[in-house]
Amino acid sequence: MVADAPGHEQYARNMATGASTSELAVLVVNAGKVLRAPTHRHARIVALLGIRHLAMVVNKMDLVDWDEEVFAQIVREFRPLVEELMVESFQPLAVSALSDDNITEPSPATPWYSGPTLLSCLEDVDVTPGASELKFPMAVQYVNRPNHEFRGYCGRIASGKMKVGDRMRVTPGGIETSIRSIVAWQAKLSTTSARGSITLCFQDELDVTRGSVIALATDPAGMSDQFGARLLCLSEHPLVSGRSYLINLHTCQAVPMIKAIKHQVDVKTGNHLTARSLGMNGIGVLNLSTDRPVPFEQYDRCRRLGSFILVDRLTNQTVGAGMVDFSLRRAANIHWEAEDIDNSTRARKELQKPVCLWFTGLSASGKSTIANLLEKQLFTGGKHTCMLDGDNVPHGFNRDLGFSETDRVENIRRVTEVARLLVDAGLMVLVSFISPYRAERELARARFEPDEFIEVFVDTPIEECERRDPKGLYAKARRGESVNFTGIDSSYEPPVSPEIRLDTVNESVHQYVDRFLDALEYGLGGNS
Repeated sequence: MVADAPGHEQYARNMATGASTSELAVLVVNAGKVLRAPTHRHARIVALLGIRHLAMVVNKMDLVDWDEEVFAQIVREFRPLVEELMVESFQPLAVSALSDDNITEPSPATPWYSGPTLLSCLEDVDVTPGASELKFPMAVQYVNRPNHEFRGYCGRIASGKMKVGDRMRVTPGGIETSIRSIVAWQAKLSTTSARGSITLCFQDELDVTRGSVIALATDPAGMSDQFGARLLCLSEHPLVSGRSYLINLHTCQAVPMIKAIKHQVDVKTGNHLTARSLGMNGIGVLNLSTDRPVPFEQYDRCRRLGSFILVDRLTNQTVGAGMVDFSLRRAANIHWEAEDIDNSTRARKELQKPVCLWFTGLSASGKSTIANLLEKQLFTGGKHTCMLDGDNVPHGFNRDLGFSETDRVENIRRVTEVARLLVDAGLMVLVSFISPYRAERELARARFEPDEFIEVFVDTPIEECERRDPKGLYAKARRGESVNFTGIDSSYEPPVSPEIRLDTVNESVHQYVDRFLDALEYGLGGNS
């Protein structure tokens, strides 16, 4: 790990996904400069990843005339952090990479230095797995079915060993069976070696898919949909509470939401700071909630099954690397209660198709006007409706939220859940919110059945919105009297593929309402 060079985000990403199993981190610093924040950050990442040994290479000692006091001062400044992080061993090295001093052979320029060379330090490090990694788990990467006579489950051993005949349990499902055979590259094995890639064949046919975890029946993998975790942010765009991402946890993929950022770690002092978002290179402790229970292990027990990355759902960019600390207790105490009357039953009684019409667009685009007129027409026609408007909801259960990105995300999350409950009750729900971020609108869509959500983009140019400006909001934003105003100093991300796009410049509101009624009657009318 190089402290004074770019690319440490990629290193952390590789480590967090199990791409490296090294137990030694090499931290390189410049002898001619004071210790900088990246050095402290990288040291904390080392501790975050559970690496047990740390070597600090003080490079370019030739530029300070091999001054022993310069070396000693750097070590003195860094040692309190080492003691705080409680690594098993810490080795400072005085080197000059340019002249190969203390790299492969001891240097005559440092008679005062009694430490090892960098090469011997790398060769002597203890890389044996800790006692907590002696069990056997394997995440299924691929189900191999070349013909009807063979079914094997392929993956890479996370840790430990097993043998033919061992009793195994598959998570999820909890089904147990015995191993019939172990297939490696062009050979059959009677037992496995740690961290190899293998194919397991069972005595029984089981429903095992990619993302399942196979483990010894005496020590099965855990299952949860809520986790406490540590995370390193790798995104230039802050990670915020309430926003959903994709999570790649071993070979399993799910949709998580950041439920709460408990605190951020000050990389210099280690203090816990209150935070509602996590910026680039920030290290935080947070709670995650996934859309379904997933198999896992705690990171300190099994790194390969306890490490994950977060991925942006729209750009597919890696935005965070994290480690699972534990399953939250409430995940085991809260269960879904089956209901005898579902939304389709309620819809038949209401004689209508329940749906969420989600109107999005800039302020003064015409969202609320169109939604109001449409609701009047639907109500007059005997439909049971409900309107959720961005100007009204903040007076009630969203009154504690402002206009920061974090608050906007939470605002839409709450509105989405209310709209979903109303659709479950059999109503036609009209939601009129700016809802500026695609990620939150996609999250809203995901909470409904495919035919229950219609995104309506009221596509009015900002110039037209400013010309209308019935409440004078744009004028206040231009004068600097209000901040985080969408379209001025806060971004709006227009829908990519909305079901309906409205151009309020070239057509009248009443024309749109008539077209809406025709579309609803044709496509969603049900029993009219």
